[in-house]
Amino acid sequence: MMTRLSTRLFACSFTLLSLSVSCASAKDYVVGNIEQYRNALSTLSPGDAVVLQNGVWEDVDMLFKGQGESGAPITLKAQTAGEVIFSGESSLRLAGQHLVVRDLVFKDGYSPRSAVVEFRENDDNLAFHSRVTNIVIDNYSNPDKQESDYWVAMYGQHNRLDHSHFAGKTNKGVTVAVRLTSADSQQNQHKIDHNYFGYRPIFGSNGGETLRIGTSHHSLTDSLTVVENNYFDRTNGEVEIISVKSGKNTLRGNVFHEARGTLTLRHGNNNLIENNIFIGNKQDHTGGIRVINKGQTVRNNYLQGLTGYRFGSGFAIMNGVPDSPINRYHQVENATVTNNSFINVEHIQLAVGSDQERSAPPASSTFANNLIVNDTSVGPFTLFDDVSGITFDGNTANVDVPAPLKDGVNIQSVSLEQHSNGLLYPKTETSTGVSRELTVLDKRDTGVPWYPKTFPVVAFDSADTVRVNASYSAIERAIEAASAGDIIEIQAGDLTIPSVLYIDKPLTIRSVKGATVSLAFERSTLFEIKDGGSLKLEGLHISGAKSPDTHSNSVVRTQKWGMSSNYRFEVYNSLITDLNVNHSFQFFTSGKGAFADRIIIDNIAFSDVSGDILKLDKEHEDLGIYNAEYVTLTSNQFTNITGAITRLYRGGTDESTFGPHFILKNNTLRDVGQGKRTTPSASVLLHGVQVASLANNTFENCAPVIVNHTVGEPQTRIIANQFTDTPSPQITELNAAPPHTATLRDNKGI
Repeated sequence: MMTRLSTRLFACSFTLLSLSVSCASAKDYVVGNIEQYRNALSTLSPGDAVVLQNGVWEDVDMLFKGQGESGAPITLKAQTAGEVIFSGESSLRLAGQHLVVRDLVFKDGYSPRSAVVEFRENDDNLAFHSRVTNIVIDNYSNPDKQESDYWVAMYGQHNRLDHSHFAGKTNKGVTVAVRLTSADSQQNQHKIDHNYFGYRPIFGSNGGETLRIGTSHHSLTDSLTVVENNYFDRTNGEVEIISVKSGKNTLRGNVFHEARGTLTLRHGNNNLIENNIFIGNKQDHTGGIRVINKGQTVRNNYLQGLTGYRFGSGFAIMNGVPDSPINRYHQVENATVTNNSFINVEHIQLAVGSDQERSAPPASSTFANNLIVNDTSVGPFTLFDDVSGITFDGNTANVDVPAPLKDGVNIQSVSLEQHSNGLLYPKTETSTGVSRELTVLDKRDTGVPWYPKTFPVVAFDSADTVRVNASYSAIERAIEAASAGDIIEIQAGDLTIPSVLYIDKPLTIRSVKGATVSLAFERSTLFEIKDGGSLKLEGLHISGAKSPDTHSNSVVRTQKWGMSSNYRFEVYNSLITDLNVNHSFQFFTSGKGAFADRIIIDNIAFSDVSGDILKLDKEHEDLGIYNAEYVTLTSNQFTNITGAITRLYRGGTDESTFGPHFILKNNTLRDVGQGKRTTPSASVLLHGVQVASLANNTFENCAPVIVNHTVGEPQTRIIANQFTDTPSPQITELNAAPPHTATLRDNKGI
């Protein structure tokens, strides 16, 4: 039954001109379930609050609707901050005027609606002058990775999202979206500030943005949204961390820490980007700012240690499409880029994306008073088209620049020192680069104080070591009892595993140092990586000789469908034999929708395999989806392998991802890829791989390496390999005119 507290709060409004004071009593309603909540909702007046009792609120579809007043909002809050948990299939909508939601946590479930939190009831009833603050949404992700939703969808006008914590979104869809779907949501003057955007894992296709303001359909409409003093911590979903698709927004004072991708001015005009800090620490694909469209201002931003290139560059100005449709690339015009510091930024790229369609170079733009300093002698600038439409003036660099830029860049030695704000500045004061007054946002000043900002990926070998006898029951019990990061060491022995071993946490399974451990298995797979699991194997001899006499066995597989979390798979110093009791016996096969952050195969001897070693080709819809980000094979021996060493597939022409990445180095391949069921016949098959390096390998009597380039500017290097009785690599440009763009150098036998 609903309880009405006797405590009275007073919301007072002062009319200074008349020197009159009026006070209205306000009430708190403490409720313990959704029925009590709905009863309270109908009685609320300005200044009142609904207090949700501590506990787990499961499968709750909560509508918070009311008419508060300026200075006397209606509030929905937890009894104790962080102690009210929305779980299961729960969601929250707010609609009306002057509402405040605070102190709630969403975890252990997902929203059945299009968003976890929405500033609207429906298309006709929106929220205005309302605030969501001090909330947490932690891995509240739909288990179907391709089912798209938002965590927060902002509609209406004059709303604020602040001091909240968002981390771990694994399914498709923007974490926070500003929606401009009607006139009542345009020119909205929303404010998004002091939020902590934590780790967002690589999504493996388009749809992994952390923040989006508008859509292409409404991109020529102004949003007037302010995004300031937020912390983006390894938000790695896709190439666009923030996607601005509207006009007259301000993004300032934000910090991007080791975040793959860029703040992208994708659509819309006259946006202001200032006082932001990008710290990459040389992590792969860390980027800065990408400029498209008209009237963009980029000033006083600090960018350091960024490695990204092309669409993910430290800084990029793109080419446009002449008379572009609204959803493509409008020409850059009247861009102003001033007083930014680029410190050890590997790539500053201009006229990016220049091709037959994107043929309109930047125009009427200015690049002035910027500081460019690199530790190496390599200059960061790349010009992909005519850049005469950009005026360069008063810039300073310590590295050489392309000839068209020289008149506007002063080349000189620059010594840096750390300033009191922690950033690097020239020892001698200069008018170039960022202001010494630039304030660096502290991560501790974002999000909520009562919820930890931890990195959720548990490293291999980071917990306890458990030694077990060489018996199935001992290994099975150890796996079930293990904690994430544990190491299970098997003593010497020769054993047969009768059932599938399921891995649902990060685990290492290895032999005791110096011991010989031989594993055979009687099911269609030995290990299955479940959702939440990752597996490292080391020092094992695995044989398929006792596996069932059926096709399509595997040593390791992911669950066949339904994985929402990324996984890792690594194998070291092992022997894999006799995977040939029937055809198509794979060493590893990915399930549909499964995604590996990394796969590493190092110092393994494979022999007599009737299928592929790594089968990573389950995404054939050609939508830019793929099964693994980094695949690395080093110092292995492959002998008598009927299938391919790797089949890695990324189809379609989407440009929103950085991967897949593939490395094949210092391996020996003998009699690989020539089975009659191997179609096409290939020792290595790479389709749509963005970065590939094949170096110092020996191929003897093998099917060819086949590489299909599909989109963007893929980097394929085939260097210093020995090909004996093996055809030359076959490289095809599927969506660009020949010749292919791969680098082949110092190879023998071709």
